[in-house]
Amino acid sequence: MNDLKDQLSRACLYLVTDQELSENHDTVKTAEEALKGGVDIVQLREYSLTDSELLTLARKVRELTKAHNALFIVNNRPDIALLSDADGVHLGQDDLPVADARKILGGGKLVGVSTHGMDQAKKAVADGADYIGVGPVYPTQTKKNVVPTVTLDYVKQVSASGLELPFFAIGGIKLHNLEKVLKAGARRVAVVTGIVKTLNPQKVARELKEIIQKYPLSSSF
Repeated sequence: MNDLKDQLSRACLYLVTDQELSENHDTVKTAEEALKGGVDIVQLREYSLTDSELLTLARKVRELTKAHNALFIVNNRPDIALLSDADGVHLGQDDLPVADARKILGGGKLVGVSTHGMDQAKKAVADGADYIGVGPVYPTQTKKNVVPTVTLDYVKQVSASGLELPFFAIGGIKLHNLEKVLKAGARRVAVVTGIVKTLNPQKVARELKEIIQKYPLSSSF
C-alpha cells in the first residue's frame, strides 16, 4: 500500500467544496476552517469557475491540505489535479474512465468514483478505483434533477458486500442524520452543505468527526 492509499484508509471525514452554496462564499476560508476541525480529505468541486480560476484555487487549497496533512482531490479534472499536485481525482459516472484519468495523472495517485448502485460499485472496483462514493443518501442541493436519492439501503448493501476498498457515504448528510448513516454500515462520510453552509465550519467538522469516531473502522478498508 502506498502512502496515499494508507492515508486514505485512515480517512473518515471528507469535505466536498461548493463556493456558490458556501455561507461565506469563500472556498479557501471554508476549507481552512474545516481542516482545523479535523477534515481528512478536501475535494475541490467548483463548476462555475474558469479553468484559470479553478487552477489558482486548486493550488491554494493544495497548500492548505499539505499544512494540515490532509488529502487533496480535484473533481472531474485530472488535468487540474496534475497541475496543482493534487493527491488524486474524483470521477462521476459520466466523466472520464478510471484508466484514462490515470494516464493523465500518472501512477501512485488516487482515483475515486461516484456510484449509485451495486452494479456501478462493482464496476468501479473492477476498473481499479481506489475508493467509491455511495449516494446520494438523502436529497441534496448539489445534485438537483441529476441522480435519484438512493436511501440508506444502498449504504447497507455496500457495507455488507465485502467490497475491498473504502467507501464514503454522501448526499445530504448532516449532524442530525449522520448517526443513521453510520448505523447503516458506513464508516466514512463525505459532506458538502452540512459543512459549507454553516456559520462555523470548524465547529461542525469537529462535531461530525466526533460522531464518526464512535464507529471505528474495522479493517484497512
